[in-house]
Amino acid sequence: MIAHLQGTLALKTLNQAVIDVGGVGYLVNATGRTLEAIGDVGGTVKLLTEMVVREDSMTLFGFASSHEKETFLLLQTVQGVGAKAAVAILTALAPSEVEEAIMAGDKAMITRADGIGPKIATRIVNELAEKLGKLQSLAIAPTGTPAGAGGSDKAPAMQAAINDALSALVNLGYARAEVWSVLRTLTDSDDSLDSAALIGAALKELGNKER
Repeated sequence: MIAHLQGTLALKTLNQAVIDVGGVGYLVNATGRTLEAIGDVGGTVKLLTEMVVREDSMTLFGFASSHEKETFLLLQTVQGVGAKAAVAILTALAPSEVEEAIMAGDKAMITRADGIGPKIATRIVNELAEKLGKLQSLAIAPTGTPAGAGGSDKAPAMQAAINDALSALVNLGYARAEVWSVLRTLTDSDDSLDSAALIGAALKELGNKER
């Protein structure tokens, strides 16, 4: 398996690049975000890669960051979401924005991607919310992180507390999007709260909103 490619950017189109490695040109499919990041033809580039093998094809996909690659793989665990759809989503949204949409239950945000309708967007949000919360390698970006930035400065313990509180409050019947917004506000002002403290503070905020 080809884990990464490093060479000269020989060609770049709207959704593909050719990377010359020692005289061999590798055709790589990539998101618009990655293609923008690798610069102009003639420059030296390095991309992480993933080979997608089908009965009638072998397609190489390239990524400017491990965050984007991991999100690409995660999206494809959803039934009906293939490599093409995952690339479309990651062209429209940065990895951190995909995660934000999933955790907030924002289906409309996912449908910004070309070819992604409400049915698939709903499936992505519903199937990946819990799974995403368990993946430490996919950090949730804090509020104010620039679009396209990969990763988060929230400690794993804080991230785990957010996920636990989110799950508990959704199970109590609160809307995921509303809970997510409250938890983000609370942790942006105090990143030392554990899950119990977060749940208590969030319940207070949610109660105030209902009055």
